[in-house]
Amino acid sequence: MSTTVEIRPFHVDVPQEELDDLRRRIGATRFADEETVRDQSQGVQSATIRELARYWATEYDWRTCEARLNALPQFVTEIDGLNIPFIHVRSKHDDALPLIVTHGWPGSVIEQLKIIEPLTDPTAHGGDAADAFHLVIPSMPGYGFSGKPQNTGWNTDGIARAWDTVGHVDEAPGLHAVRVAGRRLGREGLGGTGAPGA
Repeated sequence: MSTTVEIRPFHVDVPQEELDDLRRRIGATRFADEETVRDQSQGVQSATIRELARYWATEYDWRTCEARLNALPQFVTEIDGLNIPFIHVRSKHDDALPLIVTHGWPGSVIEQLKIIEPLTDPTAHGGDAADAFHLVIPSMPGYGFSGKPQNTGWNTDGIARAWDTVGHVDEAPGLHAVRVAGRRLGREGLGGTGAPGA
């Protein structure tokens, strides 16, 4: 993988017409017939899916989520031809340990928002300054606002190489001593083989 580390600011601004179109498409969903059993042995129950679709089409407020993302320092860099956006929050504690936090497969950086404050400012949450981290939270290729891979190789090994590049976004002393944390993949037994189709 290439190691180009040109960093640009990143801001989320989904056009309203895309949100309106998504709501229209959700509203036009043709649901499968109801299951023939009263439990989940045939999968997620129709009533659950219908309620989820109703919530996304009528109640979910994307702009609130967008504002939460845009309140954080966000950047984007290009790695092997793909734009990789990431959140980069430095702790107020200078000796904090740099940490790359990876979301699951599937998933997004949104699921990591709740851990930013406790990890970057542990003293405000009853912890010790020695427990602080500087965080880099990248969006995996093909997820969220990242570029969509057009070739294979973006498996666990490829992601690790990419995150090695992302881990050098800050020239602060000691940031080269980066640690990585992540969630398990979406299925058992992937190990180093990567995601389906990778």
